[in-house]
Amino acid sequence: MSWICVAPRTALAVIWAVWMGAVPEANAYPIYVSNEKDNTVSVIDSDKLAVIATWKVGRRPRGITLSLDGKWLYVCASDDSRVDVVDTATGKVVRNLRSGPDPELFVLHPKGNPLYIANEDDNMVTVVDVNSNRVLAEVPVGVEPEGMGISPDGTILVNTSETTNMAHFIDTVNHQVVGNVLVDARPRVAEFSADGKALWVSSEVGGTVSVIDPVSRKILKKIEFSIPGITREAIQPVGVRLTKDGKKAFVALGPANRVAVVNAETLEVEKYLLVGQRVWQLAMTPDEKLLISTNGISNDVSIIDVASEKVLKSVRVGGSPWGVVVGP
Repeated sequence: MSWICVAPRTALAVIWAVWMGAVPEANAYPIYVSNEKDNTVSVIDSDKLAVIATWKVGRRPRGITLSLDGKWLYVCASDDSRVDVVDTATGKVVRNLRSGPDPELFVLHPKGNPLYIANEDDNMVTVVDVNSNRVLAEVPVGVEPEGMGISPDGTILVNTSETTNMAHFIDTVNHQVVGNVLVDARPRVAEFSADGKALWVSSEVGGTVSVIDPVSRKILKKIEFSIPGITREAIQPVGVRLTKDGKKAFVALGPANRVAVVNAETLEVEKYLLVGQRVWQLAMTPDEKLLISTNGISNDVSIIDVASEKVLKSVRVGGSPWGVVVGP
C-alpha cells in the first residue's frame, strides 16, 4: 500500500498512519486479525512479519473480510449483533451494518455487494446492502449457521449449519435454498475452488472435509486426517484455503495444532505443519506466497511459506485470534 495511490479524501490520514507505523510499507500486504477476547484487530505487515497497529472494534470480533478495494474492513462484532466497518486508512470504526443476532461469519459477493451474514442465534442468513445498510433478505437455514462460501460467479451461496450438519445451497437471485447436502458433524467452513468446480466443507467434530460437486451436489470424497501421537478427537478441521491453480489445499486442524497440506487434485493429505495452539482460520496473501493461521489459545498467528510448506515465524497478536484476512 502506498499513499501516493490513495484517494485525496484519505491521503493525509494514510501519510500520518505510515509515519505512525499503522499501515504497511509499499509492496507489503496488510494482514488483519480479529482478536475475539480483546475486542481488537491486529494489523501485521507482511514484509516485517510484525504487528504495526492494534484497532478497537466491537465486542467479540470473529468473522472478518475486506471490500474489494481494501478501503473498508468488515468485522462481525458478535456480542453487539452488528458488523463494524473500519476505515483501513485510519483504523477507526466509521459505521455499522445491520445483521441478525450473533453474526459469526460472512462472505462478500464477488462484485463487492451485498454481504451475506450467518447469524448463529436465529438460524438465518441475512443479506445486507453494504452501501445503503438495507436488509435485502433473510434466508431461513439450519440450526446454528456458521460457514459462508460463494461461487466465483456469485450465483450460489453456501451456508453450513453446525447442528443440522448440512451445507445449504442458496440461489443469490431469489434468496431461496435450492439444495442441501448432509455432511459430518459440526460443519464450519465452506470454500469454493477458484474454478467453481469443487466445494470444500470442513466438519469440526466429524474430523473430515467433504469435497462436493456443486452442480450434482454429490460428495466426491471425504478427506480424513491421521497424525501420529494425536487422538482422533483432537483433529478438528475448521479453516480451509485453496490455491488459485487448484493444486494445493490447506486445512486448519484445531486442537491438533497442525495445518494439513492436501493435494487438491488427488485429494490426498501430503503432510502436516506444526503451528500454534488451536489453529482456527486461514488466509493467503494475494500473491499466494504466505499462508497465515490464527491460533486461538497461544494468542499468535503462524506465517507459512506456501512454496516450501514451512512455518517461517509466529507473530503474537491479541487474545484469542479468530479470523484473518489479507489486504491488496
